[in-house]
Amino acid sequence: MSSARRAALTVTLMLGLAPLAAAPVSASPSSTAVSARLGPVLFRAIETNNVSLARSLFFPGDAYRAMKTGMIADPGSDYAHRLLAFYVLDLEAYHQLVTSGGPARYLRTIIDPSLATWISPGVCENRIGYWHEPPVRLVYSQNGRTRSFAIDSLISWQNRYYVIHLGPNPRPSNVGTVDQPQRGPGIPGPAGGC
Repeated sequence: MSSARRAALTVTLMLGLAPLAAAPVSASPSSTAVSARLGPVLFRAIETNNVSLARSLFFPGDAYRAMKTGMIADPGSDYAHRLLAFYVLDLEAYHQLVTSGGPARYLRTIIDPSLATWISPGVCENRIGYWHEPPVRLVYSQNGRTRSFAIDSLISWQNRYYVIHLGPNPRPSNVGTVDQPQRGPGIPGPAGGC
């Protein structure tokens, strides 16, 4: 069994241990918190392929089940076998990208708060509203060159953004996939999505 599959299985078994959080607030979470906390911590998790650290930034399972209950057939299974499984696979793909060209150093996170959208209850198969932030970019330096990649999608819970899709969603095949890797810092977005 590969280390990514073993990590996905371990994370799957740990689901449902946290108590259900209260509903999210309607004010958009701070983009400064994404730049100051989420970006550098996620980059460290990617660089070290640390599933536990990356998991601390992923949308909580109980919150997902609360949003989806009555809207999709089996929210717990969807969370564990699709969202979280892709997150772990993507983490390994991002790790391969970042470590394949020598030592990398995190520089900054680029986020455009004007792209954030309030997703109302009943939209996108959700019974609870939340803020959605489309692709933000993590910028790093490697061998004297600036490079970047996208974090596909962040959503809010209790006034904090969490990663819901690291790689692209939807994707052409069920493998770990890096979203929009490129030379230079890139541009966040495009707007839209759930």
